[in-house]
Amino acid sequence: MKQSNSLTSKSYLWLSIFFGVLVWSGIEPKDRLTWVLEAGPAIIGLLVMAKTRISFPLTPLLYFWILLHCIVLMVGAKYTYAEVPLFDSIREIFKWERNNYDKVGHFMQGFVPALLAREILLRKKLVNANGWRNFIILSICLAFSAFYELIEWWAALLIGEDADAFLGTQGYVWDTQSDMAWALLGAFVCLITLKKSHDRQIKPLL
Repeated sequence: MKQSNSLTSKSYLWLSIFFGVLVWSGIEPKDRLTWVLEAGPAIIGLLVMAKTRISFPLTPLLYFWILLHCIVLMVGAKYTYAEVPLFDSIREIFKWERNNYDKVGHFMQGFVPALLAREILLRKKLVNANGWRNFIILSICLAFSAFYELIEWWAALLIGEDADAFLGTQGYVWDTQSDMAWALLGAFVCLITLKKSHDRQIKPLL
C-alpha cells in the first residue's frame, strides 16, 4: 500500500520533535565522539524511513515508538549513558551502585526492533504461525543486541580509552550479558502488550 508524497501534520510534528531533540542533544554534549556514536543510529534510522516512506509506510504505532527510541538514544548521546542526570538522582534514591539509564536504552533496543520485525513479517506474509513468528522475532532481537555488543567491542579496540564513555560499563562485569537480557525482555514486553493495537493498524495495510 502506497501513500502520497506529501507530509501530514503528524509527520511534521514527528520531525519537529526529532530535530528539536537532536539539536538540543548536539549542543555541548558530554563527549563529542560518544555523541556521534550514540546519535548516529537515530540519524541513520531517519534516513532509512525517509527512503522507504512511500514504498513501505509504517504504522503510526511503530513511528511513535521509533521516535521514542530515538529520543532515548539522543539523551544518552548528550550525557553519555553513565551520566544521565535524572538517573543519577534515581540511583541516589534507590541506593543503586550505577546509573541504569543504559538499561532503558537496551530495553528499547529490544522493544522497538521487535515491533519493526513483527510489522515486516506480518505485512510481507513471511511467517503465518503466531508461535513461530514470535520465536523468530525474539531471535532477531537477541541477535541484533549481540551484534551491537560486538560493535561496542570493535569500537573499544579501534578507539581505545576514548571509547569508555560509549561503552558505559561502569565497572559492571556482567554488563554485556545484562544488556542482552534487557533487550530480550523489551522484545517480550512488546509482543505481549502491543499485539492487539498493532494488529488493528496493520490490517488496512495488508
